[in-house]
Parts: sequence; structure tokens; C-alpha cells
Amino acid sequence: MSRHKEMHVVRNKGIRWSHDEGNASVEFALVAPLLMLIGIAVLQLMLALHIRTVITSAAIEGARVGALVGSDLVIAEQRTREVLLANIAGTTVANVHASRTTLAGVPMIAVQVDAELPLLGVYGLTTMSLTGHAYVE
Repeated sequence: MSRHKEMHVVRNKGIRWSHDEGNASVEFALVAPLLMLIGIAVLQLMLALHIRTVITSAAIEGARVGALVGSDLVIAEQRTREVLLANIAGTTVANVHASRTTLAGVPMIAVQVDAELPLLGVYGLTTMSLTGHAYVE
């Protein structure tokens, strides 16, 4: 009779123990690393997108300043670097280059920023090149 209280037979499914004590800790030990890995991956993706957005905004800001009347390419590069150094994105930047271009016959200033794509924290294995444009006044 005591054995009948501890387990019961489910037809065509074998024996199922009625005591589940200790299962929660085993399940947690199996599931927690997977959840942590997913959480870290999401945070890393958010960091990479944030850095990409900041670099794009800095390139656009530098191009806008360089396109103002009386400004030049050196000022455009300096402004881009100033914006980047105020952020975490500044640690990933390798090169900033400003140039004069035309688009459909309209003169423009283009600021190109080369940076590492952060894959492990702020360290990256590949580079990305982002460009900001502004019409010359």
C-alpha cells in the first residue's frame, strides 16, 4: 500500500513518480544559462545598434557643420570627432574623413567614419563604414 502512494502506473506510459521534490533546482540549472545567453545577446545587439546610430548621427552633424557658409572640411572632421568622443562610440572609431561630392549636380559635404562593429563588448572583429551628407550652403 505504501508503494501505491509513492508511484502510480499510467497506462502505456510507464511509471511516473508522484514526488517532484528537487526538480525546480535542476530545471533552473538547465534553463538559466540559456536565458542568460539570450539576455547577453540582446544587450550586445542593442549596444551595436546604439553605436551605429551614434556614429551615423555624428557623421551627419559633421557634414552639416562643414556645409555651413565659411566652413571647411577640417571643421567637419573636428566636429564629428567632438561628437564621437563624448560617447562610448568614440572608442570604436578608426578614421574620420570629410570630402566634397556632388549628388545629381548638387554640391555636398560627405563625412565618412570607419569604425569597428562591436561584437564582443565594444571590441569588434569587422569594420563598418558610415557616411553622413549635407548640402553645401
